[in-house]
Amino acid sequence: MAVEAFLAAFIGLSGGLATGSGLVAFLSVIGIIPRLAQLTKTYRAIPFYEAALIIGAVVGSVTTLHDVEMGYTPLLVIPIGLAAGIFIGMLAAALTELLNVFPILARRIRMERRISVLVMAIVLGKIVGSLFHWIFYVHF
Repeated sequence: MAVEAFLAAFIGLSGGLATGSGLVAFLSVIGIIPRLAQLTKTYRAIPFYEAALIIGAVVGSVTTLHDVEMGYTPLLVIPIGLAAGIFIGMLAAALTELLNVFPILARRIRMERRISVLVMAIVLGKIVGSLFHWIFYVHF
């Protein structure tokens, strides 16, 4: 019994370290933190961005491993969801910028002069899709 528990803990820890290392490497390669500081002109806040990313990863990991249940009020859930959405949106924007997806897509569909319309269409589509999912499929 003790050997099985040790083996399960070892495999879980190894998988978590591999996944966490992959995430950190991924975020380092695409340079989301320096790019965020460059766009917002907050170069001095880079250590705070890095600390927030690390703390968020640790807290997220701990709450995933344990059955943590917090009685969030709807007024508290809104800013948490907004912060999570902003992070995911910025990550997606960094990826598209890294891969130059928008210019390639604009050339393919012949919208070189209206790339802002293309970006807004994608953003609005994502917002509508997310709202549809949360309103109809997520039950509190």
